[in-house]
Amino acid sequence: MSMNSGFWAIVRRESARMLSRPLYGLSMVCAPLFCFIFFTTLMREGLPESLPAGVVDEDNSTVSRSILRNLDSYQQTEIIRQYANFAEAREAMQRNEIYGFFYIPKGTELKASSQQQPVISIYTNATYLIPSSLLYRDMKTMAVMAAAAAGREVLFAKGANMDQAMGFLQPIRMDMHALGNPWLNYNVYLSNTMLPAVLVLMVLMVTCFSIHTELKDGTAGEWLAMADDNILKAVSAKLFPQTMLFLLMALIYIVLLYGYLEFPAHNGFWPMMLAAGLLILASQGFAVFIASAIPSLRWSLSLCTLWGVLSIPISGFSFPVMGMPEALQAMSYMFPLRYYFLIYVDQALNGIPMVFSAWFYTALIVFLILPLVDISLLRKAAHEYTYLP
Repeated sequence: MSMNSGFWAIVRRESARMLSRPLYGLSMVCAPLFCFIFFTTLMREGLPESLPAGVVDEDNSTVSRSILRNLDSYQQTEIIRQYANFAEAREAMQRNEIYGFFYIPKGTELKASSQQQPVISIYTNATYLIPSSLLYRDMKTMAVMAAAAAGREVLFAKGANMDQAMGFLQPIRMDMHALGNPWLNYNVYLSNTMLPAVLVLMVLMVTCFSIHTELKDGTAGEWLAMADDNILKAVSAKLFPQTMLFLLMALIYIVLLYGYLEFPAHNGFWPMMLAAGLLILASQGFAVFIASAIPSLRWSLSLCTLWGVLSIPISGFSFPVMGMPEALQAMSYMFPLRYYFLIYVDQALNGIPMVFSAWFYTALIVFLILPLVDISLLRKAAHEYTYLP
């Protein structure tokens, strides 16, 4: 075997091609690192704080002022202005000055003391889902507490003591525990979703691009000849330097999430690093499968990009798969990211033994060997130099 052929000769050739094109560095290093930093710092406090809100206090009573002081003391809510009437508050929300406002009508204290059920209204701008949801939670909690306080005062007036009043107002006390993310930290949810998803998207695009540029530039014959006409050797050697670099990116985000930021990882570092490594190999396998089936850079790259983007919502990160239509439930298992998410839930959040996640690890390996189905088409295209623009 000559120095100009064989596995390592192709590795050196591909490394030189990667260094000669800044696009590789931007896609494989700069873009992932930027996204890692962006998403982990976007919610660095865990939850948004001091969300601007307004109030309309037409009652202007001791009770209403106490309600507003308590509402303003919440960490997520900051009352930036008190409006004279409903119309002013609505216009301020339409101008995006506030995310919502708390409306206390005239006569609230009088009706509460006489048991006439006053109505306190909450208005939020649901266009901004997270801030409006957090404001709504704080405002609703405050409204419930105000109602309970008013009821307690009535019971006190009738001669009930504290225990009797609380037993009547809250006969069943809830003891709630948020499993997996007890801090309700949006950074834990967001970063564990987006960082592997960004890496998958880059792997799909770079793998497809690097293979089809051989066909486009007319160098596929030379590339295949260096592998002694063995397409598996040619593809494996070509993707080897890319795999090493992507594994380094995976190591960086795993250390960042579970080491530096100390996100929940009950089974430790290695199960998630193994999952990230298999996710990269599975994504490369899927990209080779698409590149072999569609000998066109434009179409195969578009399909890989679409697949990478769709993998975020359909994998169960943001919406549970069991709530999707049956066709989408079945389709979700065609995305490697879905299996990574299931491993993350089992290993990082629940901390169950790895043997119970063996099927998910195996599924990623299936994606890795998927190119065996149609890689002969890529060998044929390399010999015939058939490139479809």
